[in-house]
Amino acid sequence: MLASTNKRENIEATYDIMPVMDSVRLLGMKVHRLSMGEALENIEQYIADGKPHHVVTADASMVVQARRDPELAEIVQNADLVTPDGAGLLWASKLHNKRLLHRVSGVDLVAELSRLSARKGYKLYLLGAGPGVAEAAAQNLQERFPGAQFVGTRHGFFTPADEPEIVREIAAAKPDALLVAFGIPKQEKFITRHKAELGVPVLIGVGGSFDVYSGRVKRAPKWMQNRGFEWLYRLAQNPRKIGKVMTLPQFALLAIRSRLTGTE
Repeated sequence: MLASTNKRENIEATYDIMPVMDSVRLLGMKVHRLSMGEALENIEQYIADGKPHHVVTADASMVVQARRDPELAEIVQNADLVTPDGAGLLWASKLHNKRLLHRVSGVDLVAELSRLSARKGYKLYLLGAGPGVAEAAAQNLQERFPGAQFVGTRHGFFTPADEPEIVREIAAAKPDALLVAFGIPKQEKFITRHKAELGVPVLIGVGGSFDVYSGRVKRAPKWMQNRGFEWLYRLAQNPRKIGKVMTLPQFALLAIRSRLTGTE
C-alpha cells in the first residue's frame, strides 16, 4: 500500500493538474486530438487520481455502430478519453478540416502500458479473448517488457451470471489498469456497467489486441498500417471479420455525405 501511495505521489508531483485536451466532433462522435505520448500522460494522471476513468479507442466501426446504438453513443460521449484508433478517423477528420494527426490505437496502448508497467510498477489486468489467449499475451508482453506487472488474466467466455464473481476477482486484484478485449460495443458496455464497483483507475476496451500479443494473429506490416490498409490484412487472416469490415464503406459514405451537406 505504501509503495502504491508513493507511486501516485510521484506522478502527482509531475502532473499538478489534469492535462487540457482538445477534442473534435466527427460524424457526431467526440474524439480527442492527441498523440500517444499525450494519451499516456492523461492515463498516468488517471492512475494518480485513483478514481475510475473510461478510455475509449474509437475506430470507424464504432462511429457507425454508435449512430444506431444510443447506449454506445452516450458511453463514448461520457468517456474521459476518446482516442482515434484507425486510419478511417484520420481520413475523415482531414476531409472535414478537423485534422486528427495521430493514431492512438488500442493495440499500441497495450504495449505502451506494459512498457510503463515495467518502468513504474503499474499493475495490469487482461480480460477477454478466447481461453488461454490473455494468459499467452501477458506472458509474451512480460518477456518483451521485463518487470511488467500483470496481476490477473481471464478469458471473455462467460455468462451474465458469472459477471459478479469476475468483477469481485478483478477488484480484489487492485489493478491500475483493466484492459478489456470483448470487441465493440460489448467491452464498452461491460466497463460502463461495472466501472464503479471495479474501482479501477483506468479501464480501456482494446478489441483484438490480445490475439496479436498472444501470437495467434499477426499484425499488418508497418507500411500497411501507415497507409490505412491494416483492415485488409486482418480480413485476409480472419474472414469472419467481414461484418466489421463492411462498416468501412458505410463510414466513408457517411463522411462524404456529411462533408457535402455540412451536417453531422
